[in-house]
Amino acid sequence: MSGNPNTLYDAIAATWPAAQLHRAGPWIIRDGQGGGKRVSAATAEGPVQPADIQQAQRAMLDLGQRPLFLLRDGEADVDALLADVGYMTIDRTNLYQSPIADIATQQPPRTSMFCIWEPLQIQYDIWAAGGITAPRLAIMQRTNATKTSLFARWNNRPAATGFVAIHAGIAMVHAVEVLAQQRGQKVASWLMRAAAFWAKEHGATRLAVLCTEANTAANSLYSSLGMTFSGQYHYRIQKES
Repeated sequence: MSGNPNTLYDAIAATWPAAQLHRAGPWIIRDGQGGGKRVSAATAEGPVQPADIQQAQRAMLDLGQRPLFLLRDGEADVDALLADVGYMTIDRTNLYQSPIADIATQQPPRTSMFCIWEPLQIQYDIWAAGGITAPRLAIMQRTNATKTSLFARWNNRPAATGFVAIHAGIAMVHAVEVLAQQRGQKVASWLMRAAAFWAKEHGATRLAVLCTEANTAANSLYSSLGMTFSGQYHYRIQKES
């Protein structure tokens, strides 16, 4: 592991932001408006006692959200408290990062990769095919960070899309989606290199990305690019009754 995972957690929050943040005791409560776990999970911002869990639960239920907590490296005590009251672990997620210079080494083939803002309709179609729909697209619009979408064409046809935004010198890549018929041709690898060149032009010094531990293809891709495993987080959610 290298680098400080806290800087990556901050970059994730800034480049993939919740609609609103609320403070409830030691917790930050996120109003995700249907945009997925990252923008809906509560995080501890101070010492947590068992009774504090109920406070967070009430706050999330008041937003119409199922109680969900995000646990970062170094939060074993909070993790244990949640386990004790029946919360189960889901979606263990790996963080990767690399110096921009180590990824921005080889330009993608001409007319294959494009950095575009606003995204094209075909990009929205690719995201939709991968389950990335309006609530998550709203997150991309919401961030005030320097940002762009990534669009790939391969074999003269649309192939992939993604999103990248910069916070404190870290370019975070999100929402990479490759069409099923275009996989296995290193399109995602070229997309990451395109992200690195764009980020370098906009002053970033590091490229970062995340994927679930279970996503073996993505973990293999980022490792093959020479990116370094730099931390983890996971969620705790109540077991279904």
